[in-house]
Amino acid sequence: MKMKKLIAQSYLWILLIMLYSPILIIAIFSFTEAKVLGNWTGFSTKLYTSLFTSGSHHSLMSAIQNTLIIAVLAAIFSTILGTIAAIGIHNLRGRRKAMMNTLNNIPMLNPDIITGISLFLLFVSLGITQGFTTVILAHITFCTPYVVLCVMPRLLQMNPNIYEAALDLGATPAQAMRKVILPELKSGMISGFIMAFTLSIDDFAVTLFTKGTEGLETLSTYIYADARKGGLTPALRPLSTIIFVTVLILLIVINVRSERNRKRVENL
Repeated sequence: MKMKKLIAQSYLWILLIMLYSPILIIAIFSFTEAKVLGNWTGFSTKLYTSLFTSGSHHSLMSAIQNTLIIAVLAAIFSTILGTIAAIGIHNLRGRRKAMMNTLNNIPMLNPDIITGISLFLLFVSLGITQGFTTVILAHITFCTPYVVLCVMPRLLQMNPNIYEAALDLGATPAQAMRKVILPELKSGMISGFIMAFTLSIDDFAVTLFTKGTEGLETLSTYIYADARKGGLTPALRPLSTIIFVTVLILLIVINVRSERNRKRVENL
């Protein structure tokens, strides 16, 4: 048993090292001015300061701006649609509920490239000009099922009689939804929003197929185009570090909220 435990722990540590050592290397060399990764020329924060002050990074900053705008809009609309969908699925019964749950899970199981190609063909067949709008629609499409997945547990934990009780006390259906149901779902909606925001920032394949030829660039497509030119600009090192830390903080927030919700349910 001790040998099996030792092998399992060793395998876990090797896996973690392989996954995070490249990120750690990028983070370390983001604090030096060397243009070539691996060449340490002394500690410096110049790459971080020039990232936000230098005019030479205009296209990069534009890509970051597009990425954040798309991620925020996609997260907002995905949270709204996902919450409505979760409430609707929760109120179904029998085979219809099982079928809708299955349909909601299919987009999450699909490879990103399949989703991207499918949406590309859909927009082309409908004659929709691809650009900023189609990217947002595509991100809403693949983010919404994850929001449903985040909101559904809160619906399952919620007392099924509180909606009827609010109506019996004189509240209108809209008031009961706004003042009773939505506050109960708030934690799930916040987790869904953070999940959608993270997925949108991280996306590459779907964006590549739906951004069109108008020159729209997000961070992922900018890095891809830069890599195809023969290398990555040094400015991407501090940017990658900032994104990794941001995503790490968001994931910690999601996990902490999930743990608090689990303990709250156990104490009921």
